[in-house]
Amino acid sequence: MSKPIVAVVGRPNVGKSTLFNRIAGERISIVEDTPGVTRDRIYAEAQWLNKNFTLIDTGGLEPETDDIIMKHIYSQAEIAMETADVILFVCDVKTGVTDSDMQVANILRKANKPVVTAVNKVDDLKKYSMDVYEFYKLGLGDPLGVSAGQALGIGDLLDEIVKHFPEDSADDEEQEAIKVAVVGKPNAGKSSLINKILGEERVIVSDIAGTTRDAVDSPYEKNGRKYVFIDTAGMRRKSKIKENIEKYSIIRAIAAVERSDVCIIMIDAEIGVTDQDTKIAGIAHEAGKASIIAVNKWDKIEKDGKTMNKFIKDIDAEFKYMTYAPKMFISALTGQRLDKLFDTITACYENNARRIQTGILNDVLIEAMAINQPPAEKGRPLKIYYITQVSVKPPSFVLFVNDSQLLHFSYKRYIENQLRQAFGFDGTPIHFIVRNKGKD
Repeated sequence: MSKPIVAVVGRPNVGKSTLFNRIAGERISIVEDTPGVTRDRIYAEAQWLNKNFTLIDTGGLEPETDDIIMKHIYSQAEIAMETADVILFVCDVKTGVTDSDMQVANILRKANKPVVTAVNKVDDLKKYSMDVYEFYKLGLGDPLGVSAGQALGIGDLLDEIVKHFPEDSADDEEQEAIKVAVVGKPNAGKSSLINKILGEERVIVSDIAGTTRDAVDSPYEKNGRKYVFIDTAGMRRKSKIKENIEKYSIIRAIAAVERSDVCIIMIDAEIGVTDQDTKIAGIAHEAGKASIIAVNKWDKIEKDGKTMNKFIKDIDAEFKYMTYAPKMFISALTGQRLDKLFDTITACYENNARRIQTGILNDVLIEAMAINQPPAEKGRPLKIYYITQVSVKPPSFVLFVNDSQLLHFSYKRYIENQLRQAFGFDGTPIHFIVRNKGKD
């Protein structure tokens, strides 16, 4: 199941970014006393009581304003609220309840989402504790006094937030379907691919980049196997964003990747591999998702005997961190190789969830070390005692060694390649955790 999403909202200059940084555990958002500094949503992974969630910081809400930037910030926060499972509404105890707070509260009541109200800047409990009660008039339940700057009341606040997270269990039908996120630059053909698969114009298709604003789910069944295709808004570099609504959709794309099992990374064959393609693919790679690199519009390319090999070399050069991902040359317009695409999706999904017995893993490890002995540094050899798999999605392994600093990246890559050669794992990243077993 995907991680819950918590959106931090409120009017400008109430300390949302400071509270965001406190919960995330690092300084991610820009913090400044000027209202409206946070213009782009910032997101981070956070954890409380063994529950992982995604935290979204938003610009300040000013519902009634003629300021164009503030209107954009309001639209941005509105989309974050739509995406969120829980809304964290931040107010300022020192200013008390303002008209803007009341307007924001009215919006939040209509959102039909759980809302937790944090009254920030309660740096002195004796001085401000009674002032917190004023915020009951917002009509959003019990307000909680906190100080993001002094780290006061944060634990109680997080306790209340995680109470509202959806249950971990999902229905059997949802669990059974393979969830496939289609991601890529604007106008790479993501919506066209899904429409071709579904056989209908389920998703709006246009030559205008950025037509798809929302992440759209489309169930599909083929050969008795159920799929859910998630079309995402095209992601483009900030310098290329002319229409503010495009940047608002990025968090939806990130959320779609997070809740997917397999990501199809669409590349426009007419444009070729770009830096933005590698950044988009990196989102799926860092999330540990099974991935397929699909070069679309292949029917429009003039070819000779070397065209595909040259394109593959370009992909390998730009996607060095993602050599495990299968490369497919497709056409969403004609349906070229779409049957093969389904076979690859299923195989990548199964590899991402594959578990190998410890005994078999260590047989492969012993043979690998016999072929290529572990390196030594300053006369001290690396010793790898054994390996065991600790999780799936992605497959993750613990290597027990005498000294983790002796395990060079190149030898770890060698072990990874041996595991891939022995067990497949096509289409999925592999994670290693290296632990010192102790002295001999």
